[in-house]
Amino acid sequence: MVPLFIPGAPGGPELLLILVMLVFYVAIPIVVIVAIFNFLDGKRGYEQRIEQLEAHVEQLENERR
Repeated sequence: MVPLFIPGAPGGPELLLILVMLVFYVAIPIVVIVAIFNFLDGKRGYEQRIEQLEAHVEQLENERR
């Protein structure tokens, strides 16, 4: 028969503490990094769209002349 308890292995509270520490030290920084990247990428997208619109307006003004 296989024993349910292995001496020296972490139990329930220890595993819960390890999980909480993993969330604080790994998951939260990853979420913050992804949020910052998306925020900065959104700003770049607006700048690119404005440049495209300005080029299109310039093209239309040149056709009008």
